[in-house]
Amino acid sequence: MTSRRADEHRRVPKGTKPEEAGLAKRFHLAWFTNFTAGNWGETFSHGGSPWDGKFFVEFALAMERACFDYMILEDTLMVSEAWGGTAEMSLNQALQVPKHDPVPLAAMIAAATSNLGIVATMSTMAWPPFMLARASTTIDHIAGGRFGWNIVTSGEDAAAQNFGLDRLPPREARYAMADEYMELVYQLFDSWEPGAVVMDRERGIYADWRKVHPIYFEGRFFKCRGPLNTVPSPQRRPTFVQAGGSPRGRAFAARHADSIIATANQVGGMKQYRDDVRAHAVKCGRNPDDIKVLFLVYPFLSETSEEAKAKCRRMIGSDGFIHAALASVGQITDIDFSRFDLDEPLPRITTNGEQGSLDKFAQWGSGKTLRQLASERFDSGLNLIGTPDEVADRMGQAMEEIGGDGYLISTPFQRVSRRFINEVCEGLVPALQRRGLVRDAYTRSTLRETLREF
Repeated sequence: MTSRRADEHRRVPKGTKPEEAGLAKRFHLAWFTNFTAGNWGETFSHGGSPWDGKFFVEFALAMERACFDYMILEDTLMVSEAWGGTAEMSLNQALQVPKHDPVPLAAMIAAATSNLGIVATMSTMAWPPFMLARASTTIDHIAGGRFGWNIVTSGEDAAAQNFGLDRLPPREARYAMADEYMELVYQLFDSWEPGAVVMDRERGIYADWRKVHPIYFEGRFFKCRGPLNTVPSPQRRPTFVQAGGSPRGRAFAARHADSIIATANQVGGMKQYRDDVRAHAVKCGRNPDDIKVLFLVYPFLSETSEEAKAKCRRMIGSDGFIHAALASVGQITDIDFSRFDLDEPLPRITTNGEQGSLDKFAQWGSGKTLRQLASERFDSGLNLIGTPDEVADRMGQAMEEIGGDGYLISTPFQRVSRRFINEVCEGLVPALQRRGLVRDAYTRSTLRETLREF
């Protein structure tokens, strides 16, 4: 039986829950990208000048038609010199730079869409807590309750030096600062009681002053009087997204996140990661079902398996790809991989950057050479290479074994094109919808409610 005919036998009537049809339960879809030059030099380019934001609005509207949960805009705050000690690789290859601020773009996308969640990365190192809470509340209003904050502490000394520091604090100190930061912003979001806005025209009272409170927060790292001077937003606080790779990061994410950006190898690694995060959530007194763990994947799609495999080989087979892959890991781990032999295993090293990202990339103890690790930089181990139907089947089978909660679609180096957007939104997603594996309509108004729908 061909894949197409097999798919026809798996079609689920609209509105039927997958579990009712004997299939795996539905999972969530989001997209991981950033405000960069993208695929400016490739054959199917968006033109390489997306700085007015219009390309990303079109991108978001395509995702909304496909009923994605959210679009996340990743960010960093420096021009990296991690590869060879210079900015040559970063700037020549437009590798994560130029990179424009995601927050204004998030507001622009929010105003142009009606259902899609939009998540912006905002660093606790760069944003004072009061300003972050104020900006988040403002955009959540513009989005009608669909805004999310991707919580990062920043992991690069070069970024720290742009904010008056000589170097980053040690990783554990950064998490201690982040814990206090979160305590402060929670209090700011709650500084207006429910019902504080009365809009009583007869009495001439807009807000009941007795329900708006200073917080007088004074901690080890932060001090803030409060209250916020913004009206509480539809969600009261943005949806929280976080990438927890290290053990400390997983515990932080389990305590705060509504959705987690996860990277893990193979089905077994993904299941172990999700189970670990859920166990942390229980220890924190949270319902683990309120945290949606979405795994980064990089599908290669075409009309035939052979064409998809050829597309993948063309991309990952070049020395340019190997060097760019290593440079991209170096940017987030603060490690210069150019000093290591490509054809030898990577010696065990640690970093004050993103240790979880380094551990995932290095696959310690595997015996793989640095070249092999680089070639697998964007390989989840799920073999998502093939036709939309083939890839949809593999995504469904893997998610059933993992137990949930969904996937974050992305492209190597976030170099996305209109062609790839169409391959996913007009090819892969419909194949998933025919199997009843992802939503085919929005039924909730806020991003947090959309994530918790199933």
